[in-house]
Amino acid sequence: MRARGAAVAAMVALPFLLGAASGEPGVDAQEAFRFADPDVVESSGLVVVDGLVVTVNDSGDSGRVFAVDPATGETVGVTSWSPAPVDVEALAPAGPGHVWAADTGDNRHVRDSVEVLRVPVGRGDRSVRPTSYELVYPDGAHDAEALVRHPLTGRLHVITKGVFSGTVYAAPPRLRADRPNALVAVGEAPGIVTDATFLPGGGGVVLRTYTSAHLAAYPSWEPVSSWDLPDQDQGEGLALAGRELLVSTEGARSQVLRVPLPAEARATDRRSVAWTALCWLAIALGAPASAG
Repeated sequence: MRARGAAVAAMVALPFLLGAASGEPGVDAQEAFRFADPDVVESSGLVVVDGLVVTVNDSGDSGRVFAVDPATGETVGVTSWSPAPVDVEALAPAGPGHVWAADTGDNRHVRDSVEVLRVPVGRGDRSVRPTSYELVYPDGAHDAEALVRHPLTGRLHVITKGVFSGTVYAAPPRLRADRPNALVAVGEAPGIVTDATFLPGGGGVVLRTYTSAHLAAYPSWEPVSSWDLPDQDQGEGLALAGRELLVSTEGARSQVLRVPLPAEARATDRRSVAWTALCWLAIALGAPASAG
């Protein structure tokens, strides 16, 4: 029993030990801004909404998200809600003026279900009572720190944070608030994924770990390429801003860095979007679609 306990403890601690490892020096990156708000101490999720950068603290915080002006790093709006979540770990775009907040953290794998909430964000403070949507895995509890929303269909995907690999789960196309929503496994992910973002056309997804970024094609979720991210103490946030990525790290008054998006990411996005369009056209004409 003692050996088993030690093994479990090591598995729980491993992601945090990996987080302390440095990314490759010399990665092309520039400071976008630095969080000025002393309440932003563990930037985990990151998303750009209406020109503002929205972030959320890691586990242990109350229900709140911060809207930050990237020109100054100052918080210009805080959205709060209750009851307090268990462990919000990620954000995803949810249309103009809104984000999806992912209460999906579960380090000890003890939660029967997790939830997502659609929360309004923007300038000015507000207190809201957002509708929560319960999500249930098909194969037991998982810890997840990444949530993505397809920019064309709006479908949500939860990406689990396994030590050696993770799993991508798709939510139903239309969420129901009056009953649990069953997640379906649709792909594999690298280990220790801490955030992710769809590319603009929805044909590719960038997933980050503490030290690297991984590009996957959509809808296959097959890996395309990977590259190093800049050195951060515990890099957890990732957002798309035009043709650049924004990456954040935990810590008070921490930097948000700009990282160029590789050319293969844009190429993958265009190819996958074109293939999706051909599939829809084939279906509309009554012809069978094939991946070839």
